[in-house]
Order: sequence, then structure tokens, then C-alpha cells
Amino acid sequence: MKRRIWALPALAALAAGGVWRSEYERDHFVVEEAVVKSPKIKRERTLVFLTDLHDKEFGEGNRRLLGAVRQAGPDLILIGGDTMVVKPGRAALKATQRLLKGLAGICPVCYGNGNHEQRLREQQETYGDLYRQFLELLKRNGAEYLSDSSFDFGEDIRVSGLDIDEVYYHNRVSRKMGAEYIRRHLGEAAEGRFQILLAHSPLFADAYGSWGADLTLAGHFHGGTVRIPVLGGVMTPQYQFFLPCCGGTFEKNGRFLVAGRGLGTHSVNIRLGNKPQVVVVRLLPEDGKKKAAAGRKRMRKGQDG
Repeated sequence: MKRRIWALPALAALAAGGVWRSEYERDHFVVEEAVVKSPKIKRERTLVFLTDLHDKEFGEGNRRLLGAVRQAGPDLILIGGDTMVVKPGRAALKATQRLLKGLAGICPVCYGNGNHEQRLREQQETYGDLYRQFLELLKRNGAEYLSDSSFDFGEDIRVSGLDIDEVYYHNRVSRKMGAEYIRRHLGEAAEGRFQILLAHSPLFADAYGSWGADLTLAGHFHGGTVRIPVLGGVMTPQYQFFLPCCGGTFEKNGRFLVAGRGLGTHSVNIRLGNKPQVVVVRLLPEDGKKKAAAGRKRMRKGQDG
């Protein structure tokens, strides 16, 4: 009986500690780096990848986040979608507006859709004029909106943004995505250029690579909500458990996937062992004969951040 009496305060203290730690992590992002080498890259570039902000702001006007982006010295900023939360009774663009305005003075910005942006577009009877306002924000701040479209950066890089149909975001998808799906949306991958693909869900990495993406940047899974050493992310927003692609950098047959852990949360507002993340990607030229060892080893080392 005494053991039970002492167990209750101990459990309450543990729960309170977990809540405090989650609140702390949600407000303290980290900047983490991945390195990708390819003979297609003509000169070194620095990319900053931001995804799944979900209306979160770090400091007034997002000044801490914007300061970290500036410090990285990017040549190009890539947004992987879901900067806002789009739910009935909860849909606004103020945080997105401040973010885009702050990024506009740093370097070119490409914006790809997540499932929340697509919800704005596809459910305008629910969200009214917000999608049009969103398009105006992008235009006003000079961001390239990559909705099933592409943007050539320099003479050697193409960035494409894939819109993923809603069915692929469900946790009981009965069919797999194939490369043909991506061709219907984007045509063929760039020939001779280093092909970057913004595809919000990391689940379909094989299809992205088969299509021709040299580097895919994804998000959506928020790092798995809770991250456990060795096991990785516990749960996705669709209540899928222990998926390896919740966060990290992965390579298969010379094709790379960076699954960002995101910056915000919604619905399940928990982060444990899983601080919000700004991803800095260093693109480096490489002689094709020296392609593998050093760059791949360096990336694997940083998989779990």
C-alpha cells in the first residue's frame, strides 16, 4: 500500500517533467547540416530547408528563426509546406506573412505545398478567400510557388514542387506511389541538372528516386513527435509508429532524402528528444570517380540529429 502511495507523486512528477521538457523543446530549435556531393553540381551552394512551421514563431516576428537563416548564409531557401494550420475554425496567414516578409530580404525563396496549403486550395467553400490571399503573399514577397512546377537555379540545379493527393496522406494507403504519378504532375526529371524535389511526405522515397530526384526534401512527420535513441521517431501525425523516415538523411543508389523534423506542431503538441529543426544543406561538386565514401559517411553520421 505504501508503495502505491509513493508511486502516485512520482508518476505526477514524471508527467510534469515531461510536459516542461516538451514545452522547452518546442521553443528551442536546432540548426543541423547535411552534405550532398554530386558531379552534376558545378559549384558549392548552401540551401536552407524549412518545413512544418504550423504558425509557430520563435521570438517576436520570428526574429530568432530569421536570424538563424541569415547566419547560415544561404544561396536559396526552400520551404517544404505547412507553414500554417488549416482546420475549420483555425486558419490564418499572419505567421506565414511575417515569415515570407523576413525571408524575402535574404535570398531567393521556393515554396512547395504541404497538405495544409492544398487543403486551402481544395476546400475554398470552407476557408473562403484564404487561398487567394496566400497566393498574393507569395507574389508580393517574391517567392517562387512550386505547385506541380519547377524552377531552374543557376545552370546546374532544378527545384520541383510536387503536389501529393490527399489519399497519400492517410495512414491506411492501399496503393503505393510510383514514378509515373510524379511524371503526370511534373513531367520528366531534369536531364543534366541536379534535380531537387520538394515532396511533403517522405513515405515515397523510392518513387521520388525512380523518377529522377537526386535530392528529395520532405517533412510532414514532425520527427516522429517523440524520438528515442536507436529506435528513432515514435509516431507520425497519422498515428503510424516507428517509421524510419520520420527524420534524418538517407541515401539509396546515389539518391538522397532529407526528412526534416519540422519547426512547429498541431493537434499533438508534443516534442520530446525532438527539437524543431532548421536544415542547412551543403551542395558540393564532386568528380564522378570519387563519388561515394566521404560524403555518404558524413551524411549518415548526422541522420538522427
